[in-house]
Amino acid sequence: MPAPQVEQEVRRHLRYNITVNLLDGAAFGFGMGFSSFSTFIPIFLSRMTSSAILFGLVPSIHNTGWMLPQLLTAGWVARMRKYKGSVLFMTVHERLPFLGLALLAWFLPGVSRQFALVLTFLLLAWQGLGAGFTANAWTSLIAKIIPADLRGTFFGAQASAANTLISVGSVLAGVLLTRVSDRFNFTLLFLLTFACLIASWVFLAMTREPEDREKTIPEKQLPFWKGTRTILRRDGNFRWFLVARIFSQVALAGFAFYIIYCIRRFDMSDLTAGILTATLTIGQIVANPLMGWAGDRWGHRRVMILGACSAALSCLLACTAPSLAWFYPAMILAALGNVSVWTIGIAMMVGFGREEERPVYVGLSNTLVAPAAILAPVLGGWLADTAGYRATFLAAAAGGLVTAAILFFLVRDQPIEPPQRLPEASEPASI
Repeated sequence: MPAPQVEQEVRRHLRYNITVNLLDGAAFGFGMGFSSFSTFIPIFLSRMTSSAILFGLVPSIHNTGWMLPQLLTAGWVARMRKYKGSVLFMTVHERLPFLGLALLAWFLPGVSRQFALVLTFLLLAWQGLGAGFTANAWTSLIAKIIPADLRGTFFGAQASAANTLISVGSVLAGVLLTRVSDRFNFTLLFLLTFACLIASWVFLAMTREPEDREKTIPEKQLPFWKGTRTILRRDGNFRWFLVARIFSQVALAGFAFYIIYCIRRFDMSDLTAGILTATLTIGQIVANPLMGWAGDRWGHRRVMILGACSAALSCLLACTAPSLAWFYPAMILAALGNVSVWTIGIAMMVGFGREEERPVYVGLSNTLVAPAAILAPVLGGWLADTAGYRATFLAAAAGGLVTAAILFFLVRDQPIEPPQRLPEASEPASI
């Protein structure tokens, strides 16, 4: 639990912080709608290669960059009394690469495909690592300024705001791809992304974070592996949670190939690709706040089980789809799967351990899962190249069922703290 003085400051600025961080998520989501890792980045790559393995590397690089560095930064983050300054500095590195992609798209006709591919993946790696070095401090910041009984609801609402704007951005991107010449369209998309991410940074910078002067910080930072070994040895429930997160990466791997599969199997247009992506994000818009609210009240584990089963069913539908229309319900089920792994998974993750241990738990929850995040999409691409996309979808469905089984039989519910009231209108205004 945070110190009483910190808790008082958190409550005083709660509405304001919720507002600016929802705006941060909305602006970030609008930008990412123009440069979706599951839709428009693969379409951009398809101008340079036809390799399914390379298409699978796109979400793999992003997920790995997000997860891998978090344990390495845990000791550094755990010693902070305020997180915002580090978040603002590090998050620049997940935004600048889109300016680089815009420049690459502009010069693409004049460079070799091989060089363009290498440079594209270097920029994607920079973006992913920038997100990863930001992630632990950002997660700790949100866990600090949002009370425990509201975290699931907040993460769901923020993700819903982001996905609302992602869907708008995706449709607009599809329109721009069809109406703007191939010479300029991706340059425009990446520039729009960059502009929106700058706006997102401004809203994030407006967050009011109290300094925790009562937090116990050791004089000397211990090697990070000592704390991690202690946690992994004593907390069996957390160990099984990690195993479930590892298999969840397999469950989500199939989603990365839906768009390319539809283009190749059903000759889907760029505009339809944008609409199909919007279906996924609209599903997440609805699912995020509802599943977050349900997790706060009935347990995040139960909601994650529902999402894992939904991911498995989505992949089974994609595997057996006789027409493009089947991918609309598949995308809705994929939305439930994505929400359960990312939004609900984060809300459950920050509930483990004490305040001073949280960065280590967050780091473990992501860094140890990073190898699965790397391998699952790549192996999915290898399966698609060697045995067909349906084999990839079947493997992902199996991953979803295993995830659900582990959560159901081996992971225990975390205690749910009683809800606390929001500040009344008569209290000092925060905005």
